Amino acid sequence: MIRARTLWAAATAALTLVGVAPAAAQAAPEPPGGATTVRAPEAAPNGTAGLPPGWRITGTGETRSLQWRSPRLVPPGDARVEFHSGGRLLGVPEPDRDGRTFRLPLDETRPGAPHGLTDLQVRAAGRRLDQEPGAAARQRRSAEAPPAELPPRLPAGTVDPGRPGRYATTTGEYSLDPVRLPGLSAPVEMRGVVVAPKGAAGKRPLALFLHGRHATCYVPGQGEDAVTIDWPCADGAKPIPSHRGYLQDQELLASQGYVTVSISANGVNGQDGDLEDGGAQARSSLVRSHLARWADWAAKTSAAPDAVRRGPKADLNRVLLVGHSRGGEGVDRAAMDSLYPPPADQDGAPARARWTIRGTVLVGPTAFGQNPVPDVPSLTILPGCDGDVSDLQGQLYVDGTRGVSRGRALHSAVHITGANHNYFNSEWTPGQAEAPASDDFWEDPEAPDPVCSTDSPTRLTAGQQHRAGATYVAAAARLFVAGDDRVRELIDGTGRRAPSADPARVLTHAVGAGRGAGFLPDDDGVRVTGGGRLCSAVDPDPEAVCLGEDAHGSSPHFAYWWPERETGRGAIALDWSAPGTPARIRPGAPVSLKGAESLALRVIVPPGSTGTRLDVTVADAAGRRATLGAVRADGLPGSERTASYWAQELRVPLTAATRAGVDLRRVTTLELTPRSRTGKAWLMDAYAWQPGTPRVRPAPLARVDVGRTTVEEGDSGVRTYHVPVRVSGKGAGTVRMYVMEGFGSPVEERLVTVRSGRPFADVTVKVTGNRRYGADLSHDLLVKAVHGSVVGSYAGGVTVRDDDPMPEIELTPVADKVTEGLPLRWRVSLSEPADTDLGTVLVAVPDDTRPELSTKDVDRDWLLETTGEIPDREVPLSRLDYFALWVSVPAGETEAEVTVPTVTDEVSEPTEYIGLRNTDDAGEPQGPVLTGTVLDAS
Repeated sequence: MIRARTLWAAATAALTLVGVAPAAAQAAPEPPGGATTVRAPEAAPNGTAGLPPGWRITGTGETRSLQWRSPRLVPPGDARVEFHSGGRLLGVPEPDRDGRTFRLPLDETRPGAPHGLTDLQVRAAGRRLDQEPGAAARQRRSAEAPPAELPPRLPAGTVDPGRPGRYATTTGEYSLDPVRLPGLSAPVEMRGVVVAPKGAAGKRPLALFLHGRHATCYVPGQGEDAVTIDWPCADGAKPIPSHRGYLQDQELLASQGYVTVSISANGVNGQDGDLEDGGAQARSSLVRSHLARWADWAAKTSAAPDAVRRGPKADLNRVLLVGHSRGGEGVDRAAMDSLYPPPADQDGAPARARWTIRGTVLVGPTAFGQNPVPDVPSLTILPGCDGDVSDLQGQLYVDGTRGVSRGRALHSAVHITGANHNYFNSEWTPGQAEAPASDDFWEDPEAPDPVCSTDSPTRLTAGQQHRAGATYVAAAARLFVAGDDRVRELIDGTGRRAPSADPARVLTHAVGAGRGAGFLPDDDGVRVTGGGRLCSAVDPDPEAVCLGEDAHGSSPHFAYWWPERETGRGAIALDWSAPGTPARIRPGAPVSLKGAESLALRVIVPPGSTGTRLDVTVADAAGRRATLGAVRADGLPGSERTASYWAQELRVPLTAATRAGVDLRRVTTLELTPRSRTGKAWLMDAYAWQPGTPRVRPAPLARVDVGRTTVEEGDSGVRTYHVPVRVSGKGAGTVRMYVMEGFGSPVEERLVTVRSGRPFADVTVKVTGNRRYGADLSHDLLVKAVHGSVVGSYAGGVTVRDDDPMPEIELTPVADKVTEGLPLRWRVSLSEPADTDLGTVLVAVPDDTRPELSTKDVDRDWLLETTGEIPDREVPLSRLDYFALWVSVPAGETEAEVTVPTVTDEVSEPTEYIGLRNTDDAGEPQGPVLTGTVLDAS
């Protein structure tokens, strides 16, 4: 009898954060709960189970993990890396320091856990990391893909914010004592590079830049293998100066009279793997810590660093925040925290804001919480060839503001065809960066992408992209801070371009800015008849979802959040094979278009399509109708690898309705009638539109923050725990909450009314104690703002730690000497039952002293299931890359068997052997070798 202490189960260590190939993040917000539920592959009839190439089970005891190793380096980035199985999210793996290996602790006991490791995939912002770039495209199109066509160039606007101003500039840096932030063990640097105008009189507006999640350290001359994301940097390594990557943007703004500072966040990047929100709160605290210092220096110039004193005094009443990638999510949270202070124990900045945020610019941002600030104007840049945050989830900073507050703040989306993620920062750009850098959009020589490959006519060079980005940052500054309404037409969907951004093709749309009542698919009571249907952004039902599996690409509007099924996000889908059948949209209550100049529709058409035409008609409560006119849309350049199902703003004047006597105060129906022969379209929304940029006054909103409580299971009895949720701010509103147990569909979803000063809805968790070994369980709560509210910490819950010892595992032979054609068998026994499946993995040990059992000696179906492949030539089982025998003892039971099914052949051969042994996570042997002997039948 052989005894072993090897098992998989019970992931007790909290996962480090996600975020998802070159530029895919090696960590990002950890899924709610920290402890992840993963079910091991169900045992096949022969007692074994296999994993595809690149995947394996590693570790012993509580460190047993599902591991995937990338064939290439996966540089740190901003998106979230996720493991999926059978089309469902398993969880967020923890990266190793090698930049290639990702591990997810195994745990299968939580209710609603996935049903076995089938169709394993590694995804990051919707992109597959575990297959060659363009693999899906090679399967779905010929190798000779037609080149993408450039979108038409829009007419120039009346002003061009990308032109340098009249001031010369001065540049310097400051470095202050580091700060300690909640949840981070090491202090975070307080370093900034300042670019300011020379000779500018009076106080000048302040623009603060925050970079995203990038590698933190490198060793000069050692290449990208010596790039890390730890903090502080090891001896011999230098910090990567990501904060110096926006000097071109800073110099443009400084020439126009702005004081600018770009701050370093390596200390957050190197530690945000331990934070449930991916570091959004920490980045907000860092931004506001810098703003607090600038407020001090504005009050006492003599105390300021030399780099600050060289320029004019900063006007803290006029602040623009610019964030790239996770920096975008960070500055959005900083704007929220400045208006609605966070709980003191989760913040590391001064509680009182001595500044006013006039607007934010979010460049390729993450949006893990999907809770934007509704009353702070924003401009979100969406890079059409983003290879990191490739689902362009930053679109939710526009869509997510609808109906939340007064709707007076402009929220603009700026789509730049051919721009990638990295090149907005020169320190992330090859040929410009101090440290190793790369193009985040992976090239595939066998299947070049028609839109984003470097030789595509739609792909921008690094210089063209950065110039376009700087131009639109300056546009936001000029509109949000300087109040120049002439710039609005460049960013609000009017269809004008800034010539300084040429040759980039830029399209925009917007919500807010005084747009009146409208038609929203998610409004209560809305009905769609005729040639359209309501569809869901996130729904596992293929009949309900907006984009089906036949979509060539994805949509930023439908970027995934945590729940598998999410309420309150959808569109109206049109699909026609002949013109003339209208889709009729009837809201639950009449809509007033009185006083508006036009009806503005945001419409998606398939990428690469041309000539989609729709007639737009409205009718009032009395049945009076008017066709306002026709709209036409051509699809964006797109491919399998891009998120190009993006809504374009199309406007039709309301003059025809006025002439026809339609009562614009009580419009009850919107009709969209296809006029092109065939096609598809999706209506995101339609609003009453009129020109102008209204003044924004933030509303008093309730703020919700979800916390987490960790408790011990206990030995007996039932204990009740409450999910900690804090409501602060002012006023009352509604949020949508999802109670989750495992990934997938929520077990409860409902609207909750919140009011500052009153407790949140009581979400309780009952924990039953026992003395049997089990798994850590996480009962999670997710919250999203709906109306009259903002949400800071959006995820939390109750984590239940199992406190019982693991049973011992015994391995004993049942039939370890057989004649070929019979199975080798071993028994796995537990010293006592457990509340979770426990098991062991055996690997074959090479033996050069005697004949080994080979691939020709075992059942072919079993071999394929076990290893995922059948070699062309005979190979000893111990020489296969992915050979392992996995057996589990089901929860509540104490025994299971593992087998090796042998086959009979007509070849006379000597006795053959196989040696099996456990190994730990580092590949070191654990326990003695189990020997199986197979005798020749002849």
